[in-house]
This record gives sequence, structure tokens and C-alpha cells, in this order.
Amino acid sequence: MRSCFFGVLTLALAAATPAAARSAPDSFADLAQGLLPAVVNVSSSQTSRASADAPEMPVFPPGSPFEQFFHDFMNRHRGGGDDNGDNGDNGDDDQGPDAAPDQNNGKPHHLQSLGSGFIIDPSGIVITNNHVIDGADEITVTLQDDTTLKATLLGHDDRWDLAVLKVNPDKPLPAVHFGDSDASRVGDWVLAIGNPFGLGGTVTAGIVSARGRDIQQGPYDDFIQTDAAINKGNSGGPLFNMAGEVIGINTAILSPTGGSIGLGFAIPSGEARVVIDQLRHFGRARRGWLGVRIQQVTPDIAESLGLKGSDGALVAGVTTKGPADNAHIQNGDVILSFNGQKLHEMRTLPRVVAETPIDAKVPVELWRGGHRQTIEVVVAEMPEDAKPVDAAKPGKPANQSLDLAALGLKIAPVSDDLRAKYKLDDKQKGVVVTEIAANGTAADRGLKPGDVIVEVQQQPVATPVDVQKRLTEARDQSRKSVLLLVQGKDGMRWVPLPVKK
Repeated sequence: MRSCFFGVLTLALAAATPAAARSAPDSFADLAQGLLPAVVNVSSSQTSRASADAPEMPVFPPGSPFEQFFHDFMNRHRGGGDDNGDNGDNGDDDQGPDAAPDQNNGKPHHLQSLGSGFIIDPSGIVITNNHVIDGADEITVTLQDDTTLKATLLGHDDRWDLAVLKVNPDKPLPAVHFGDSDASRVGDWVLAIGNPFGLGGTVTAGIVSARGRDIQQGPYDDFIQTDAAINKGNSGGPLFNMAGEVIGINTAILSPTGGSIGLGFAIPSGEARVVIDQLRHFGRARRGWLGVRIQQVTPDIAESLGLKGSDGALVAGVTTKGPADNAHIQNGDVILSFNGQKLHEMRTLPRVVAETPIDAKVPVELWRGGHRQTIEVVVAEMPEDAKPVDAAKPGKPANQSLDLAALGLKIAPVSDDLRAKYKLDDKQKGVVVTEIAANGTAADRGLKPGDVIVEVQQQPVATPVDVQKRLTEARDQSRKSVLLLVQGKDGMRWVPLPVKK
């Protein structure tokens, strides 16, 4: 069973009016007493065959706070020591073996994961993180009164890191309700309740430390940060506001030690509740899809396009026959707003698109050719294998090469020799970068020999003369930068290069 902190899609909701600030309560006891019965422990197990030498090491993302923890744990248990039963190190994703494998023939053993969850429906609907139950053969939910119930998985999603479980109780269960995470403010008091290190219902208090945190776990990061103590085992547990409403689902921590240092992260309820509804009804998350590859609009790129400010998302690839392609969105367009929401940051676009209903027709504001324009796009459901594709236009080759000393590079037309040397596609069009000056501008911007310049200033180029012509036009227009569309080994990207008179 693997463990990971996946980024989760954010469903942007309309901005809510901030609630009035509350002073610190004399005690959290009354609030905690009413909430604890709805918070559960979630344990899952998976049968795995270890090697003859040692138990399996769970797989964690590089730099995960659990990586070193489990490395040390497994080292302590190598050699067939007594591993039977639970141990005090079990926590969130603590997959320590509860039966040591036979050191001679690698008999099957069980990996166990412990986490948290909470009940949102008295009939037995339980919410947790996907990484708590990922790959499980068996899932068990333990209530506050120590009642244990077998759970079935209704739906899960690794990108959102959410899972919905169903238990069948003999009587209605205590449940909690979602609140409006958009109304929570930095500095508001919050309670975290969960199952740290397998200890059972534990309450910690803190404040909302930050909003909209990107912790580099995926393109949809938009976490609530809190200093309420969250440890291994809290994953999947609720983060409450002072009205007793769930405003977040505790998902990840940043820590050099594996323990809480006051950097905990929760999925906002505003995003989670829509995904949870989809998981309950469809068994999977249905993400909106536009079919573009994007990159950040830097000041240099903005200047080269005549765009004031660096808002928006620059289109660097369009999927053939995808929603964007069908709406005639082009490579080099800057998407300024989607469905009425301004894109102050590039990373906002995937979240806004993902929360858009499938088949909805929405307005998209673009910057193209120095002007704003609005088109309509019909959002599709993201396919599992969705990949952006290149969008270069063919050009007419020429035989001459060119030394652009001011930019620190030499270029040449695509030829059979260069195709073979740089392993270019047979259909590759553009102008090949053949040399890069070690300390030149092109080197500073990451260009390499073998890169292919496909467009300059959003116009296709087929010869070095075409490139020189576009540079001259940019200088004549008093541009400080010129924008290149470059095809490299890692795909298309936009590269701004400064130009001088």
C-alpha cells in the first residue's frame, strides 16, 4: 500500500463575505464534546509478499516527511525481529507489518495504514483521504465508542486525495456538516480532530495561518494552512470552525521530523464537498477539461505581447479536437479570465476549469494580437489520458544559417542532417538552434542546441531569415523582448528574449 500527499483539485466558489472576527473562547470543551462522536478512526490493510530479506518499504514522494521516518522504522525491523501486533509508531499511513514475513521464503504479510475520517450522513457516509485507504484489501472504521464497522469504498480520487466510504450501522450515526471555507479568514480559530499515531479521538486548536497554499503536490493545490497540531494519523480528519462546521480536510504536513511543527494543510470544504458529491454518485471525480498546456506570463512575455501586467495563462499547447481547439483557442493566446473569473495567477486556470460543470458553455477572455476578445468554450470531461499536443504551423525551408550574436545563438533551417543529429521528428518544422554562447542571453533563458524555434512573436518561422525579420520588427516597435515558441525535448514552451536597438 503506498502513501502520498497528492495535490487536489480546487473548485473555486464565489467569494463570500468574511464573517466577523471572534475572540478566543474560554474553552473549546463544549464544542469538542459535540463534535468528537462524528470523527472516526480509519484503518486499512493490504496483503503483500515481502522479499526474503526484509519487509517492503512504502513508496513516498521525494522529500515526504514520512520518508525518513519509515526508512528508520524498517531498518529497526530488518532481520526478522518481533513485529507482531500494533506498535506505537503507527500513524497516518504507518504501514508497518503486523506479521513479520518468513525470512526464508518471503511469506505474505499485512501492511496497515491508520488515518482519520468523519461522518457526514447518519446512514454511514464517511469521508477520508484517498492515501489513507489507497490499495486496501480491507477497510475498518472505528467509532468513538470503539464500535468497529467494515467499510466499503464508494469512490476515490488520487488527484483530489479524497475518498468516500460507506458503513452499515445498526442505528443512525452522529454526523457533522460542511461550512463555507471561503468565509474563513487568516487568524480565525479552528479545531482539528483526528487519530494521531493511532491514539484515537484527539483535539487540537489553532488558527487559519494562510489561505491558498501551493505546496507543490499538484496543479490544483489550494490548501488552508493551520498551526493546529496535525501529526501522522490526522490525515482525512476534519478541520472545524467555531460554529462546528467542517471547513477543511486535514491532508498533509511539512516537517523535518515527521511530527507537527505547526505547518498543517487542509483541503478547503468549498472544493471538497463538490468532489465528494461526485464520488458518491459516480464513484469518481468528473473534472472539467479545456485541453491546453499553459505557462506563466512573465513580465518579459507580457511586454513582448504588449500586455499590461502579468496576469493570465499563456497557451503553450492545444490538444487536437479538445474543447480549446474546437473553440479556436490558439497557441500564444493569453487566457485572462475563464467563466467570469479573472486569472491573476496561471495556476488558477486548472482549478477554475476543473470546477466547471461538464458540457457547460462558458465565456473565455483572451489576449490575442494585441487586443482583448471573448469566445465561448464548451467544457468537456477530462479523459484519463488527456495530453496536450504541439501546434506548430508548417513553413518553407531555406538553406542559409545565421549567427544571432546579440542573442547568443546560431540557427539553421531544418535539414536531414540536423534531424538525425538532434533526433527531430520527420514532420518537425521551424528553425534549429545549432549553437549557444556559454554566457549569452539564450543560455540564460535555458535554450539548448537542438531546440527548434517554431514561432517568433506568435508568427510561424521556417527560415533563419524569418527569425531575423521578426526580431527587426520587434526592435522597430520598441519592444524590449521578443517571444519565441520553442520545441524542446520536454515539449513546447514560450521563451522571452530581450532585444536591443
